[in-house]
Amino acid sequence: MSEPVVTVTLADGIGTVTINRPNRMNALTREVRLAIVAAFERPPEGARVMVLTGAGPAFCSGQDLTETAGPTMPDFKKVLSEEYEPMLIAIRDCPVPTISAVNGPAAGAGANLALAADVVIAAENAYFAQAFTGIGLIPDAGGTWFLPRQMGTARAMGAMLFGDKIAARQAAEWGMIYEVVPDADFTAHIATRAAKIARGPAVAYRNLRRAMQASDGNSLRAQLSIEAELQDECSRTEDFREAVAAFLAKRPPVFKGR
Repeated sequence: MSEPVVTVTLADGIGTVTINRPNRMNALTREVRLAIVAAFERPPEGARVMVLTGAGPAFCSGQDLTETAGPTMPDFKKVLSEEYEPMLIAIRDCPVPTISAVNGPAAGAGANLALAADVVIAAENAYFAQAFTGIGLIPDAGGTWFLPRQMGTARAMGAMLFGDKIAARQAAEWGMIYEVVPDADFTAHIATRAAKIARGPAVAYRNLRRAMQASDGNSLRAQLSIEAELQDECSRTEDFREAVAAFLAKRPPVFKGR
């Protein structure tokens, strides 16, 4: 029996989704995309955070070009609308926080797949490359939306026009990702980061994500209104009451996610 192209595991509230095509640098196929959609739309029961990573030395090299090598060119619009868009939206709309653990190169659609998560943490050996114009295409998989917001228009245009490899440390300095971790510490660091979220206040995390996603198109007044509404909900949770009690008792809070 062949290995699954995507594996999903759960341990201590941490769901881990691993693209499992190391011999192809975890390139994306229809099967991979559909499996990622399923994993993030329906996280394992008990998952309080979801981590996306790649097997082997790469995170994801983007679209598997062997899918486009047949006698008939695929309908790119259909593939992007029916496979890529659901994959990216599934990650953005996942019911729990998401982390991209970029363990190695992330190129083309693979780079933009990484950017769909709430937090992107990269190993020092990783890099990001908008490798689209080199094959006569424009950045897709959300690249033209993610990059200007994360690193500014000037840097985004340069990254997309030139297709340069952006080293993980440079990506962090430009605001493209959250942090860079030495290769030797990467696995342990991801586990620590994910565990912190898994033990945290789930309602607050959910509402934080809702507020941040709404802010993209909101005026300040509209955003202040959303903050007030979501904060009111948070203030009524058991986790908030526990946090106040813990503060007064000078002890760490024990959140239950409700």
